Amino acid sequence: MTIRPEVLLAILAMALVTYACRAGGYAILRSIRTPPFVDRMLTHLPGALFAAYVAPALVSGGVAAWIGALATIAAQRAGGQMVVAVAAGIAGIWLAQAAGL
Repeated sequence: MTIRPEVLLAILAMALVTYACRAGGYAILRSIRTPPFVDRMLTHLPGALFAAYVAPALVSGGVAAWIGALATIAAQRAGGQMVVAVAAGIAGIWLAQAAGL
């Protein structure tokens, strides 16, 4: 396998831009006082991103995906351990698919 210089340059440029966006956001938000609206928006942003990632998988995954999601929610509420909840979701999907759902 050979490394093409233009591909390597593109990857390094994308990495630099990604780092600049993340570091720049932290630097700006640390140095200025944000309005209350922005504070509330940033507080709720992780939930919105999570929903944006999960919703397409649930829509396209069928019954097995919904069973896995319910197993994940139940395990998280019961024990509060993220690793156990993820394992329960994976097991739920696996069992549902094995049952032909």
